[in-house]
Amino acid sequence: MELYADRIEHAICHTGQHYDYAMSQAFFEDLQLCDPQFYLGVGSGSHAEQTARIMLAFEPVCLQWHPDLVIVVGDVNSTIACTLTAVKLGIETAHVEAGLRSFDRTMPEEINRIATDAICDWLFCTEQSGVDNLHREGARSDRVFLVGNTMIDSLLAAMPAIERCRVVEELGLEPRRYAVVTLHRPSNVDEAEQLGMLLEVLAELSSTMPVVFPIHPRTRQNILRFGLEQILRSAPQLRLIEPERYIRFIALVRSAAFVLTDSGGIQEETTVLGVPCLTLRTTTERPSTIECGTNLLVPPERERIRSAIEQVLAAPPAKHTIPPLWDGHAAERIAGIIAEQILHV
Repeated sequence: MELYADRIEHAICHTGQHYDYAMSQAFFEDLQLCDPQFYLGVGSGSHAEQTARIMLAFEPVCLQWHPDLVIVVGDVNSTIACTLTAVKLGIETAHVEAGLRSFDRTMPEEINRIATDAICDWLFCTEQSGVDNLHREGARSDRVFLVGNTMIDSLLAAMPAIERCRVVEELGLEPRRYAVVTLHRPSNVDEAEQLGMLLEVLAELSSTMPVVFPIHPRTRQNILRFGLEQILRSAPQLRLIEPERYIRFIALVRSAAFVLTDSGGIQEETTVLGVPCLTLRTTTERPSTIECGTNLLVPPERERIRSAIEQVLAAPPAKHTIPPLWDGHAAERIAGIIAEQILHV
């Protein structure tokens, strides 16, 4: 929106849903973003608690600012909470990353996506599947826009700093000779048997190469709660590290042989970086990462994971392409649409 700063006054509201330093404040620093004008500090809690606290905290912001438009991003509890608050106050809303669907309603993010898109006025999509999904759900065609991926905007803008980052050398790793792992989804980390199986597979992999595991607070807590530390102690090359800040993490991913993850965003980042990605899920809301990227869906079962790892290590990744409009200019397109078609300034 800085492109239209002379015509559009704007403010950033940080809900505090993600409050860990590496998962929150470090993003503002690494991406050279201005500090948020509003910080709600809602912290953790159940889905109901967190959503309710965000709504209660965001309503005074809306009443103070009287915005013409509230823009929400992604699929977290902050997304639906801020959308509901704005809509009930009669404020127009726009959703960035609209239309993505895993068709798995056991995922909290899927519920947030569906509900947010159903009540938002303007819908900005990262890929064609999002446009198609919204049209099937009855969204107005003149309110749906394929704009590209703002997360890839951030990645490309940060690439000079990523290329300068020496985290791989600092950790004593060799490019393309280690794996990176991230795990945080409830289906993978909230049951002792499932989490234990995944750790055993990682320990087995670590006998052949270093495995770097920036561990999510939820996952670390469950490893301790389930008494699974002995699996880690038996695998010296399975290296648990604290969550890395954005530039260091992307630098690790960029030089990895492959990535094992259950994240959504990493599927997109590896597609642009050309790094094989094994997504430990049965569905993805980002099908473009499979159709033209480097992503492979792997059901989180012991033999299926082993087979996928063997496959990716035995053969170089197939030639991939980058989805349309993932060119670093999505935010500019969104700002232009907001200025010219929504606010008419």
